[in-house]
Amino acid sequence: MKRLVFGAITALIIITSSAARADKPSGGTVYGVAFYNLENLFDTINNNGKFDLEFSPQGARQWDSAKYRLKINNLANAIANLVTESTPGGPAIVGIAEVENESVVRDLVEAEPLRSRRLGYVHHDSPDLRGIDVALLYDSTLFTLISYEPHFLYIPDNPEFRTRDQLCVTGLLGRDTLSVIVNHWPSRLGGQELSEPMRIAAAELTRHIADSLWACDPERAIIVMGDLNDDPADASCTRVLGGRDDPYDVAPHAFLNPWIKIHASGRGTLTYRGQWNLFDQILVGGTLLPDNGASSLIYTGARIMDLDFIKQHGGRYDGMPWRTYAGGRFLEGYSDHFPTEIFLFAPAVSVSRP
Repeated sequence: MKRLVFGAITALIIITSSAARADKPSGGTVYGVAFYNLENLFDTINNNGKFDLEFSPQGARQWDSAKYRLKINNLANAIANLVTESTPGGPAIVGIAEVENESVVRDLVEAEPLRSRRLGYVHHDSPDLRGIDVALLYDSTLFTLISYEPHFLYIPDNPEFRTRDQLCVTGLLGRDTLSVIVNHWPSRLGGQELSEPMRIAAAELTRHIADSLWACDPERAIIVMGDLNDDPADASCTRVLGGRDDPYDVAPHAFLNPWIKIHASGRGTLTYRGQWNLFDQILVGGTLLPDNGASSLIYTGARIMDLDFIKQHGGRYDGMPWRTYAGGRFLEGYSDHFPTEIFLFAPAVSVSRP
């Protein structure tokens, strides 16, 4: 009986991973929740010594106001086009990564393609040596901010290590209290195997944050999102976070990872040496699944938002993300990552549960 209930609800919205549309259901509201790595969104001021010197007019990239404004406008245009039939106003929430400071986040939401949406945002300065942070944008007509808290990643075996803080943002989405944990886990610098302990530690911190939230509020809706620098089937996502690909196999205080099957099908959000990775993930807490009955918000699907205009066309990089820079050349592009998005459905009336 539970499987029939889940099937009936998810049938309300048909979401494909390749088309930029979603069939609009009746009798409720669909909310989009997206994530986008913005690839080195730095301003032009060298205020972090050697770590951001290249992103200045005197640096190797000759990063000036014209290039900065073009990138801001490009990214704002990409976010503005994260729309579907059921979410014509765009996502309710967009997590972002690789932003230098609050100033660039403010410039992004005030850029012409997004200005009319009057997006709110949450940003926190992290101790990351490169000076990049995560942040969260939100449609204030759909999401009401309650609180936010940054979480520092401390690694006992490497106490001097500094990376991005994990940003936990809590607010009201529809009738539900939702907490979103925005991540940008440590990179694969030095190789995947050598750097994996850093991401295992990051996953343990994320899991601790989620468990603490559920301990205080067992019915809390929780979403984990970010550039995890690991693929969905890697140990950090499966063994530590406990992500599963079958919604019927997810307990209330566990996570569905819809990207496992998407990546297994050969799709991804970024490429490395010609191979697709899917680092940009959004994991869904079990309370958002209808079988678990805790939330009025119901997860319905996930999609890589590989919009045609943010892709490269022709040549050896055909179909890959259109980057800002490659091989030392300014390409006038967007990012080296595609955005990802999940969809939540809030029925106008209570759904009868078994």
